[in-house]
Amino acid sequence: MRIVVQEWERVLLYRDGRFEEALGPGRHRRARWRRRCVCVVVRPRLLVVPGQEVLTADGLSVRVSLTVACRTADPRRWHEAVEDADAFVYAALQVALREAVAGRTLDELLAARDAVPVDVRERVGTAAEAVGVVVESLALRDVMVPAELRRAAAEVATARAQGQAALERARGEVAATRALANAARMVADQPALLQLRTLQAVEAGGATVHLSTDPVVRPAG
Repeated sequence: MRIVVQEWERVLLYRDGRFEEALGPGRHRRARWRRRCVCVVVRPRLLVVPGQEVLTADGLSVRVSLTVACRTADPRRWHEAVEDADAFVYAALQVALREAVAGRTLDELLAARDAVPVDVRERVGTAAEAVGVVVESLALRDVMVPAELRRAAAEVATARAQGQAALERARGEVAATRALANAARMVADQPALLQLRTLQAVEAGGATVHLSTDPVVRPAG
């Protein structure tokens, strides 16, 4: 028989139920008698783990989803080790994702989202290798927090912003009061400074000076 293997395929040849050889890309001729061919696709593929309901270490419920790029590195092991290698890897990913999330608090999960795929990859690597699959990349696609937690987080953020604004206003008022107190001390120590500042304002054109016409009353004596 004539066998044409594409670049993204490998063909496993069995004779009387026993593995004989793996055929790479190209054209091959083999006797058909007592032989069977199994085609295995080795190009990268995407596995999507949809939203999983998981409890974090602090007892909060979140839904997380994962995308995984993998490929078949060992076609024979992929075909022979288990009945459905991709389903086996998918189940291992689900378990690894749950364990990685359950070991973190919600704040840790949101603050270090990049750490979760690394943890999942380490946990699932041995299981995937056992069935001839290599996990090339993982990405935590979504972290879905319940609506009540989102509202609580928004209230906390608003309260924090309001507190910060009040603190800045208080700092400004203290600074202004301190500046006035310093100015008052300087004028009390050196009265001529007030007259000098008045003349500077008049020269700059930024002030109007009103001269008093009230007579100066001197004490008798």
